[in-house]
Amino acid sequence: MSIRSRYQSYVWVEHLSRYVGETVTLRGWVYHRTRKGKLVFLRFRDGTGICQCVVFKPNVSEEVFERARSVTQESSAVVTGTVREESRAPGGYEIDVQELEILHLAVDYPITPKEHGPDFLLKHRHLWIRSPRQAAILRVRAGVERAIRDFLDGNGFIEADAPILTPSACEGTSTLFELEYFDLGNAYLSQSGQLYAEALAMALGKVYTFGPTFRAERSKTRRHLTEFWMVEPEAAFFTLDDIMDMAEDMVEYIVQYVLRHHRRELEFLGRDLGKLEKVRRPFYRMSYTEAVEWLQQHDVKLHRKTPDGKEILVDFPWGEDFGAPQEEALMEQFDKPCIVHRYPAEVKAFYMKRDPEDPRVVLAMDMLAPEKGGEIIGGSQREDDYEALKQRILEHNLPLEDFQWYLDLRKYGSVPHSGFGLGIERTVRWITGVEHIRETIPFPRMLYRIEP
Repeated sequence: MSIRSRYQSYVWVEHLSRYVGETVTLRGWVYHRTRKGKLVFLRFRDGTGICQCVVFKPNVSEEVFERARSVTQESSAVVTGTVREESRAPGGYEIDVQELEILHLAVDYPITPKEHGPDFLLKHRHLWIRSPRQAAILRVRAGVERAIRDFLDGNGFIEADAPILTPSACEGTSTLFELEYFDLGNAYLSQSGQLYAEALAMALGKVYTFGPTFRAERSKTRRHLTEFWMVEPEAAFFTLDDIMDMAEDMVEYIVQYVLRHHRRELEFLGRDLGKLEKVRRPFYRMSYTEAVEWLQQHDVKLHRKTPDGKEILVDFPWGEDFGAPQEEALMEQFDKPCIVHRYPAEVKAFYMKRDPEDPRVVLAMDMLAPEKGGEIIGGSQREDDYEALKQRILEHNLPLEDFQWYLDLRKYGSVPHSGFGLGIERTVRWITGVEHIRETIPFPRMLYRIEP
């Protein structure tokens, strides 16, 4: 007997179309109840969807009708009845109820149909995720993660796990969460699995890490979380051009996969599917220098502070890193993602390889999403020369001894290699069209929130 066959006795809302005219039993929760004389309408959810269950007094016992009249929001229950098609009902199918068993009667459920502020909803996030909107977003998130693994596994990449506790910083110490590690001194929550992925790529060729990462940035914007998830592919012998091509392939695959498998959720969220249909290769590309020239030509200014604290607007200078205003301005001209490549070395991490044709810049790239999606991918070709990498570590004032193992990768059989990181929450935010990133992860961790 297969594992799957052991659970075939359960019927789920998402499969009601298979049972038209049959009597079925559903297990779940009462999302909403409406009473109209001899009729009680229950919106019933089981995690796979919502259906309408109709309780007609002449068709049920007095006890069942009274249970239907008195059942409360989010009470758990078992409903038995006959499935019929009904175009006006959610999902297109309805249950004519014969039996209703209440498993647990919920009392004073805090999230009611009235409007609630974001602080209240975040405080009750453990309950808020039961709402149809939040459930739809989390289903899309699951689809994004599934698509990523499908794409990478299908292209010969091996999933390998990187540690979450690390002895040193990946990109500097200013945004690290620090903790004491027994008698060995300080340890840090990982900013990225990349350095370890590089070691794994030297062993396995093509790998990816997938897990939570942590940034102690004191940022409070709709695009920032302190704990978020990243997938980080890394491949031996890949160049910058290779990973730009691969990033396009992967993002196209993710978006089209979600359109195929989660169209219902996207439609429920009110997403413009036509815009996602356009996410097909080739994407747009421009160098950092070309992007700066565009910003200057289109009068996109940069906020600066004078020595006396006065804020002024200046032309965007070459050498400055882009912020959200610059990224969003650049993307107003595009209907699908754009890769910006070859950034100034001073604004990028120590491990990125200098461009041999222009040592002012590194062989790095960011993928920006349209519709104010922001940066969803960042990556680079890694420095593969021992002495050059050692010099970069010293220039960034990082402790050389902490990176000796990383330098070993350039000491014993070094090869060109490249990789990138894709942020799950930013990708989900763009694909779903939700305004704030806090809705794209089950339990968000932000500057002033660590509960529930």
